[in-house]
Amino acid sequence: MTAMPFSSLLPSASTSLRCPAFFKFSTTVRYLAMADETHLDSPKAHIENDSKLVPNYPVPLSPPLPLISKDMELQRAMSASSKSSLFSLSRSHVLLEDQWLIAVNKPQGVYCESVLSSVPSLLSDSIDSDEVATQVSPPELHLANRLDRDTSGVMLITKSHKVAAKLVKAFTDHKVRKTYIAFCIGLAPKWGHKTIKSGHGRSKFGAWRVYAASDVGRKLPGGSTVREMETFMEVLLVNGKGCFKVLSELERDEEKITIVEEKSEIDCNEKKDEILVRAYPRSGRTHQIRLHCQYLGIPIRGDVKYEGVYEWKGRAYDCHELHAESLSFEHPVTGLPVVIQAPLPLWASQVLHPLAL
Repeated sequence: MTAMPFSSLLPSASTSLRCPAFFKFSTTVRYLAMADETHLDSPKAHIENDSKLVPNYPVPLSPPLPLISKDMELQRAMSASSKSSLFSLSRSHVLLEDQWLIAVNKPQGVYCESVLSSVPSLLSDSIDSDEVATQVSPPELHLANRLDRDTSGVMLITKSHKVAAKLVKAFTDHKVRKTYIAFCIGLAPKWGHKTIKSGHGRSKFGAWRVYAASDVGRKLPGGSTVREMETFMEVLLVNGKGCFKVLSELERDEEKITIVEEKSEIDCNEKKDEILVRAYPRSGRTHQIRLHCQYLGIPIRGDVKYEGVYEWKGRAYDCHELHAESLSFEHPVTGLPVVIQAPLPLWASQVLHPLAL
């Protein structure tokens, strides 16, 4: 047997060293896997990954809904549905009407949609036979503003698409001046008037909450964003006594301003006073006045959703006491100034004009 020289076992200069393809692939995978394990085992990596997975949502500054509010709100909704199904407008509800608009005084505990749906019958009852014959088409009715189920007062309805679009723009551009009256229970404020500015949005559970003013524009869990909310508040009476003078327009421009950036430290369970306030919302957010009254420690009587008392001096309240007192705006067609005032409900007139009753 002939022995082969050792040199013949070595690769020649023209021959390159080659590894099997599967060996190279598995080695690469093994190195990548080791690198990944090293990266994921790092505490810093865990923190970075967690911060990417958990969105940094703003924290609401007003408290969550009280547990008792769920059952009570359900009962109130059922009662309002029954009442709304039987509701029909009469001429006594009408505050103003022309060929473009109709304003009515919405009762407490009736849904806006029920008021709107009863307008056609009200209009048809007031049109004589000659007008019916000449009327080309029925009016195109739209809600220009909305009120909460238990809020009474001025509700404006337009009779055409064009007029509706103009009024929507007026509301959006804050060219409509609104006033509300609210009966609150809480510790009497040391201020006579002030502006409160905050954020407004839905929490992860879907409830409307107050947010910090600096959170405006930030994303919320449902995909919406925190929006600005501003209300001017004026104290009219404390325990039936007028403690502060009615302000002029010039004096309202010099008011104190509270910019909300932290949770309110006012305890709603402290000494209780009866406070009548007039509110001027400068934005149009859902439950705006109710939320701001809660934040200021003077929740509205009967407003169980926002910490208002539902039993007071031996009486139970099945609605919150908030009234849309007036609307002021430029007429969308004539351009003339329009002021619509709703008569005060009994609970407000009893404290404002006790001797007249």
